Amino acid sequence: MKKKLNCKKNEIPDYTKKIIGFLKEKRGSVKYKTLLKEMRGKRFNFTEFSKSLESLKNKGIVSENDSGIRLVGKNKQKRARITKLNKTFGFARILDTDEEVFISGRNLLGALPGDIVKLVIYKGSGDSPEGEVTEIEEENFSAFTGIVVGKDFNLLIPDIMPQYEMIFSNPLSLELHSNDKVTARIVKRGKRHSEHRCEITACFGNAKRASVCVEGMLYAGGVNVEFSDEVLKNAREVENYEEIQKESKNRTDLRHLPIFTIDSAYTKDIDDAISVKKTLDGFELGVHIADVSYYVKQNSPLDNEAFERGTSIYFADRVVPMLPQELSNGICSLNSGEDRLAFSCLMKIDKSGKLKDFDFKKTVIRSRVKGVYSEINEILSGKKTKQLLEKYSEVIDTFSDMKELASLLKKNRITRGSPQIESTEGAVILNEKGECIGVKRIERGESEEIIEDFMLTANEAAARFGRENDLPFVYRIHEDPNPEKIRNLSEVLSVLGIPHSFDKGVSPKSLSSILEYVKGKDSSVIINSLVLRSMAKARYSYEPVGHFGLVLKDYAHFTSPIRRYPDLAIHRIMSDFLSGTDKSEIRRKYSRFARAASERSSETEVKAMNLERSCDDFYKAEYLSNRIGEETSGIIISVADFGFFVMLDDTCEGLVRIETLPNGQYYVNDFMTLRNNLTGEKYSVGERVTVKILNANVSSGKVDFEFVSKADAECLA
Repeated sequence: MKKKLNCKKNEIPDYTKKIIGFLKEKRGSVKYKTLLKEMRGKRFNFTEFSKSLESLKNKGIVSENDSGIRLVGKNKQKRARITKLNKTFGFARILDTDEEVFISGRNLLGALPGDIVKLVIYKGSGDSPEGEVTEIEEENFSAFTGIVVGKDFNLLIPDIMPQYEMIFSNPLSLELHSNDKVTARIVKRGKRHSEHRCEITACFGNAKRASVCVEGMLYAGGVNVEFSDEVLKNAREVENYEEIQKESKNRTDLRHLPIFTIDSAYTKDIDDAISVKKTLDGFELGVHIADVSYYVKQNSPLDNEAFERGTSIYFADRVVPMLPQELSNGICSLNSGEDRLAFSCLMKIDKSGKLKDFDFKKTVIRSRVKGVYSEINEILSGKKTKQLLEKYSEVIDTFSDMKELASLLKKNRITRGSPQIESTEGAVILNEKGECIGVKRIERGESEEIIEDFMLTANEAAARFGRENDLPFVYRIHEDPNPEKIRNLSEVLSVLGIPHSFDKGVSPKSLSSILEYVKGKDSSVIINSLVLRSMAKARYSYEPVGHFGLVLKDYAHFTSPIRRYPDLAIHRIMSDFLSGTDKSEIRRKYSRFARAASERSSETEVKAMNLERSCDDFYKAEYLSNRIGEETSGIIISVADFGFFVMLDDTCEGLVRIETLPNGQYYVNDFMTLRNNLTGEKYSVGERVTVKILNANVSSGKVDFEFVSKADAECLA
């Protein structure tokens, strides 16, 4: 017999207790009708029941959506960002911990990629936690790209959600065809994805062309490919080559030194040059950077535009520059044989390769030759052809000193314990029509490493200059890894049998030893990726907190002011200080600026990286679309409930979907193996496999493979 309900003042009503008790017992969502039926009795009071239920919902103790009513508790709600969607499910990353959470479709509340949501977290049926969206805090999915489909061309498939079709309107009356790449924006949101509506804002042409997809992506991303008339006018005003000779009288003249640049053969925006001299005490290293801040004055149209862009964007054979070509390829570019204004970092390094002293000076330089990485690599390897000896005759005598110094700097970096992350980047090869006809893994040679170590040393000196003089500054920081990420990394490494120890906390050296253990193995690609993902993302900050990955107390970006705004920002601050401006005036003038430049530069860096990655995916998919049916070899780089991803030797990636595998019951074991529970067949990370290229969707950059066979090679799990 049911007890009489007591609802005394200042006490939790019995309906509240009964609702909580019932939901605890059920351990999941229950339908409203089921809950109502359980609550009914002879003295049932519907009004009091409804008030109790609403109160619990308002307090965040229970949530209700299409799947029913669930006991959650406010302490279990997390803020997260929706990262990707499938037809029947999605994923989000918790903002505090970066942990990935699975969300079934009925629990998404219509959330779209990029949205910030409140999630209820609960234990799912598998190893991963599951979640339920209780509230959409920020709607961050608006402008997007997609392709036109449907018999009447009235449906749009968003690239970021290829399983969804969205009804659209065409207010601009654009001429549309099936498979056209378009940009659109959300004009109406619903509680379900099927209720969302959008309108077309631009059309770019056939989505089977990577170059068309790139144009759409840039447009949707708000990237200004062209510069305004006001900015171009400002650029032409400062592009005065005669001014170089006038200004040279006020600067340290270094035109007598054997200064030269080293870049790729196609680089036009050359912003760094070097000079090296061996001394009795060690070495004198000069890193000479284009003095962009001399031309780009604070709050000028050029400066405001550069601040907004934050960085140049590079992909395929194109660049969307931070500054107009009058500066980036012209008066600021350190072209060989031409006088240029520079900001030089003159360093003294002892015989052990340690930075002992440095001086920053405004200079005038003249690069003797435009060095090319591949050519200098040949010379350093002993292949000194007559043509190369002639080209580099003015600077080749410094090559042995350059090589010796770089070797010391690299040795010190490794001794400090700096993890030597090996990236797997691929360069796309285009024909005269702009179509991708090949992809080549980028290999870094000796001269690339030399320049990296020289620039790193100059960047360290710049950060020390800022910190020691207590200047408002823009530092490049890399914070300690999140403990939760390190715990996850440790679990994976244990499964793989890779020696490691984080008992006393994680250190750069402990991560470095892991990378050294797998060096030269097929597994190196995966382990490098896992270690990289376990670390925090480097960013810009006005606080000098140091750089975990480089194991440096001081680090900033000083060496690329043509293409990065933070470099330009500290050039401006350092220049003002070196000119004799009082430190208090420097603080007044630049404190807010340094903070704003740090935040904006971090934002634009992430945006540029995502755009560059997407554009590369378009071109790689275009390349593989012409190889449908071919078989090729690759390595399994990750597994998921829906299949496994394979990276080919040229860095192209694709998905082997579960539905293309033999019939069975598949589940993911320890995040590293996809296992068929019926047959025992396993597909493990690090395993080399042969796959057939099944499909390549240029518009989304997604590629599908079909599993063919396993190769006799290393397997991680």
